[in-house]
Amino acid sequence: MYAKCGSIMDAQSMSNKTSTRNAVTWNAMLAGYAIHGHFKEAFEHFERMCEEGVEMSMVTFVSLLSTCSHAGLVDEGLVCFDSMSLVHDVSPTVEGYACMVDLFGRAGHLHEAEELIKTMSCEPNAPVWKALLGACGVYGDLEMGECVAEQVLRLDPGNSAGNWDSWCTWIELNKEVHSFTVDDQEHPQIIEICEELKRLSGQMKELGYVPDTKFVLHDVEDEDKMLRLGHHSENLAIAFGLISTPPGTTLCIFKNLRMCGDCHCAIKAISKIVVRKIIVRDANRFHHFQNGLCSCRYYW
Repeated sequence: MYAKCGSIMDAQSMSNKTSTRNAVTWNAMLAGYAIHGHFKEAFEHFERMCEEGVEMSMVTFVSLLSTCSHAGLVDEGLVCFDSMSLVHDVSPTVEGYACMVDLFGRAGHLHEAEELIKTMSCEPNAPVWKALLGACGVYGDLEMGECVAEQVLRLDPGNSAGNWDSWCTWIELNKEVHSFTVDDQEHPQIIEICEELKRLSGQMKELGYVPDTKFVLHDVEDEDKMLRLGHHSENLAIAFGLISTPPGTTLCIFKNLRMCGDCHCAIKAISKIVVRKIIVRDANRFHHFQNGLCSCRYYW
């Protein structure tokens, strides 16, 4: 719970206080390190699991492989994947293969990912193909992307990937959840929120931030695209948090899909301007923004 709510330190403290541990508690902490991108701590934790004789499962290796994927550790991921069956007698499942496809894809090894899918010991499902589809988009392989998209739609006809207007971000303040969608106009404090974004905009430009309009999937003029970028749901939630909390307060927001590259750059700049830590949990992981930097090192 602590890890999923953004506090990995509290999760670690609770784990250390646990008098008796089993595979569930060990795996829970490992999963926490994975979603926060703490790959060094994750591997140290895994080594302690081995020393303590903890029974490994696919849950263990999904967390470990996810850690490798989000840190770009391709060689380490391959070693982990091979050791599953050779050392720990754990047969890879479709979830494990999805992690490996994601690992190859994020590193730009698209053909290796495609070959792995072809040689899977089980039938690839939609998440496996979606992992490769996302990589095709990032690395601009349109030919492969079209073929992979056909597989995704075949297995998941209702897939809505790419519909950015469905993005939602929320922030909890004073035990009340405030939700935002792109270009939201429904929040009762939307005027103050927009004024805060406008104020930040000038300072962000001084830091070198330039809106990347390729992340707006609408046939509108460039000026409108820049406005829509500024009003992405995570930016609205952050602006609301800034005007609603004392200076120096850490903000923690959550969103239901992957954060776009433009918002990632924008939040880095905002964290430096307001001198605050901003934690963002997207569909993949936690991003810890502070002083213009992000814990993911722009690899997610």
